[in-house]
Amino acid sequence: MKNFIISIIFFSLGFSLHAQIRAGAYQTKEYLPLLDGKKVGIIANQSSLIASTHLVDSLISLHIDVVKVFAPEHGFRGKAEAGAHIKDGKDSKTGLTIVSLYGKNKKPKAEQLQNIDVMLFDLQGVGVRFYTYISTLTYIMEACAENNIPLIVLDRPNPHAHYIDGPLLKEEYKSFVGMLPIPVVYGMTDGELAQMINGEKWLKNGIHCDLSVIKINNYNHQMAYELNVSPSPNLPNFQSIYLYPSLCFFEGTPISIGRGTDTPFQVIGYPEYPKQGFSFTPKSKPGYSMHPKFENQECYGINLQNLYTDINEKPQRLEIKWLLDFYQSYPDQEHFFTSFFDKLAGNHTLKQQIIDGWTEEMIRESWKSDLSNFRELRRKYLLYDE
Repeated sequence: MKNFIISIIFFSLGFSLHAQIRAGAYQTKEYLPLLDGKKVGIIANQSSLIASTHLVDSLISLHIDVVKVFAPEHGFRGKAEAGAHIKDGKDSKTGLTIVSLYGKNKKPKAEQLQNIDVMLFDLQGVGVRFYTYISTLTYIMEACAENNIPLIVLDRPNPHAHYIDGPLLKEEYKSFVGMLPIPVVYGMTDGELAQMINGEKWLKNGIHCDLSVIKINNYNHQMAYELNVSPSPNLPNFQSIYLYPSLCFFEGTPISIGRGTDTPFQVIGYPEYPKQGFSFTPKSKPGYSMHPKFENQECYGINLQNLYTDINEKPQRLEIKWLLDFYQSYPDQEHFFTSFFDKLAGNHTLKQQIIDGWTEEMIRESWKSDLSNFRELRRKYLLYDE
């Protein structure tokens, strides 16, 4: 009966039942029986949609007993800026308790999981190691394993699933912006990555999560996919998402990547940049970027807004040429890198290579062996055609 109701809803909204990519959340026949009669906890945010309806609202309307929502960085409704601590609270629409996983604790505590029979994970990520939703996934898997709670991942497409690139994270540089020994761009959906985390015993003490993955329909790794909602406030379009793996390194430097403008992760600059053909001025934007770098100062730099004009013109690699350019132009190179840079890189090597004057080709060559080994490992866990 529940699946019939969902089908009627989709029909009334004019959805075709063929050819379109359909995220795991749409596959209600696969997961509603796993939730029926259970007390359900959900890891969700503004991207957790079935068409235009939030997953939580859909399940409540189908009389699924949703008892608690766990929210990642940016919050349940996705309006908090990057790095802002989120408080626990109540959802004004449903009255559900919201537990923040980006505040006092990033991993659910045993008492927060009491009376939950099954957990449901549905977040739209961007397929980049330092995007914190996969760290949240890792901690959720660990908490579920420790408390004997099954986890269902409703899989969603990865806009960077078509390539693998960047340095691997080394164990001593683990942090919430990088918990797994994977490249910056790892070419896997959350469901595939969750299988790898289990299979490689990357959870604490090698424990195993009781994991089910609800697959995406009509999808392979080469398909372009435009997100129907921004995954976080400063990734407003596919251009910013395509540039994110390359530009996020600048978060560990004094250089601005457009936070506080209408084009975050699409411009690069600082006030003293010597090539002054393009400029932008960061300003405080509530919910997006409060007090950004160089607030109210004119920054000169590079405009990348038109680098990707078609969503099908996808990047084929992570670019480091802009990082090298800005390091070489910066007047105080001794203070170019902050301590955060090594966390983003997942090692100290990349910073040292740049300081030592390595070329882009030399740096990329140093990644080859690790990337080749990761490609072999990755094959065991893929759910979709390459």
